[in-house]
Amino acid sequence: MPPPAERVPWRWLAAGRASRSLVLVVVFVALLLDNMLLTVVVPIVPTFLYATEYEGANSSVAPARTEPAPPALEAPPFSSMFSYFDNTTVIISGSTSATELANGTESSRPSQPSTSSPPPASGCPEGEEFLAKENVRVGLLFASKALVQLVVNPSVGLLTNRIGYHIPMFIGFIIMFLSTVMFAFSGTYTLLFIARALQGIGSSFSSVAGLGMLASAYPDDCERGNAMGIALGGLALGVLIGAPFGSVMYEFVGKSSPFLVLAFLALLDGALQLCILQPSKICPESTTGTPVFTLLRDPYILVAAGALCFSNMGVAMLEPTLPIWMMQTMCSPKWQLGMAFLPASISYLIGTNLFGILANKMGRWLCSLIGMAVVGISLLCVPLAKNIYGLIGPNGGLGFAIGMVDSSMMPIMGYLVDLRHTSVYGNVYAIADVAFCMGFAIGPSTGGAIVRAIGFPWLMIIIGVINIAYAPLCWFLRNPPAKEEKIAILSQECPMQTKSYTTQKTLRDFPLTDDSDAEAENAE
Repeated sequence: MPPPAERVPWRWLAAGRASRSLVLVVVFVALLLDNMLLTVVVPIVPTFLYATEYEGANSSVAPARTEPAPPALEAPPFSSMFSYFDNTTVIISGSTSATELANGTESSRPSQPSTSSPPPASGCPEGEEFLAKENVRVGLLFASKALVQLVVNPSVGLLTNRIGYHIPMFIGFIIMFLSTVMFAFSGTYTLLFIARALQGIGSSFSSVAGLGMLASAYPDDCERGNAMGIALGGLALGVLIGAPFGSVMYEFVGKSSPFLVLAFLALLDGALQLCILQPSKICPESTTGTPVFTLLRDPYILVAAGALCFSNMGVAMLEPTLPIWMMQTMCSPKWQLGMAFLPASISYLIGTNLFGILANKMGRWLCSLIGMAVVGISLLCVPLAKNIYGLIGPNGGLGFAIGMVDSSMMPIMGYLVDLRHTSVYGNVYAIADVAFCMGFAIGPSTGGAIVRAIGFPWLMIIIGVINIAYAPLCWFLRNPPAKEEKIAILSQECPMQTKSYTTQKTLRDFPLTDDSDAEAENAE
C-alpha cells in the first residue's frame, strides 16, 4: 500500500476530474490554441506568397532579360577607333577594354539595362494585378478550414452523442498538432492549403466536443452563460494574440517560428487533457439527442445560428482582404498587417467577458440585436481609414459587437434545446459551429472575388448592410415558447428568464413571471 504522500497526486487528479472548473480550463485552452492558429496565418500568408511567388519569379526572370541586352549594343568583334587624346588608332574587340574605360567611351552604356528598376520610394509593393489575384487565392485558402469544418461538424455531433465528449476532444488535439507542424514547414500554396484544411478537421472535434462538454457540466442556464463567456474569452484571447504574434515573429524571426511555438503549447494542452479528461474512457449520453434535421427545422435555432453566421462573416471577410488593401493603399510594413486586428481582438475579449454576465440581466436577444447593428456600422466605417490609426475605431467596435453576439447566442443555443428539445447538446453546438464556419467559409471565399470585381469599400458596404438588416430578427428570441406550445408567444413584455430545465420535469407555460414559482408551489 503506497504511503499517503504518494497518494496525494492521485487524489488531486481524482478531484480535478470531478471539478467543473478544470473542465472549463481545458476547453478554454483548446479554444485559445485553435483560434491562435486561425489568426496567426492572417498576416503571414499574403506577404509570404507575395515574397515567394511574385518577387521570387521576378528575381529569376530579371537576369534573363538583362543578360542578352549588352551584346546587341556592342561593337563588331574587331574594329578600329581613333583616339583624340594621344592621336593613336586602337584596335578593340567586342568586349569592353581598359582603354575604353579610361577614355569614358562606355559612359552611355550602363544606363541601358534598366529592366529591374528599384522599388518605389513610397514602399508600396509592386504587382497590382498579382495582388488582385492574390485576394481570391488567399480568400480560398482561409475559407478551406471553415469549409472542411462545415462538412465534418454534423458527424462530430453524432459521435459525441455515442461515445461522449472526451475522446473527440483528444482527437481534435492530435489533428491540430499535426496541422501546426505542417504550417511551420510548408513552402508552397498547395501545402499551406492542405494544412489549413487539416486544421478545420481538428477544430471541428475540439469546438463541438468542448462546447457540448461545457453545456453538460453547467446545466443551470445562468451558470452556463457565465461559463460560455469565459470559454469564449479563450477564443477571444487566441484571436487577440494570433495576428500580432504572427506578424512580429514573421518579421523578426521567420515564418516557422510562430507555428513551432504553437505546436509546443498544443503538446501542453494534450498533456492537460490526458490528466483531466481521461480520453480513453467512453461516456455515451444517457438519453438520445434530438436529430440534427429536427433542430434545423426549429425557427428559433435558425435565427440564432444566422446571427452567429452573419456577425462573424464581417471579420472573416476582413482577414484576407484587409492586409492586401493596406499593402495597396497605406503601403504598410509586414508588422502592421497583424497589428491592425489588435483593436478588434482586445475589444472582443472585453465584450465576451462583460456580456457573458450582463446579457442575463438585459436580455440576450437585446444584446444580439444591438451587437449586430454595431457590427454593420463598424464595417461601413472601415474603408474611411487612411492609415492604421484610422482602423482602431472601426475594428474596436467590430470586435466588441461580435463579442456581444457570440456571448449571447452560444448560451441561447443550449437554452433552446433545454426548452424545446432533449437536453443533449452535441448536435445543437454542431449547428452553432456550422453557422460560425459558414461565416468563415463564405466570407473569405466570396470576399476576395468581390474585392477584385467592385473593390474593397463596396465589400464592406454589402456585409455591413446585411448585418444591420438582420439585426431586427433577434427580437423573436426574446421569449421563445416551450416545446408543448403550438403557438409562439412573442407578445409578452418579459425578457428571457435564466432558469434550469430538465427533460424529467413538466414544463410550465412560458414566459415565466416573478409570480410563477409561487403559483407552482401553491398548486403542489
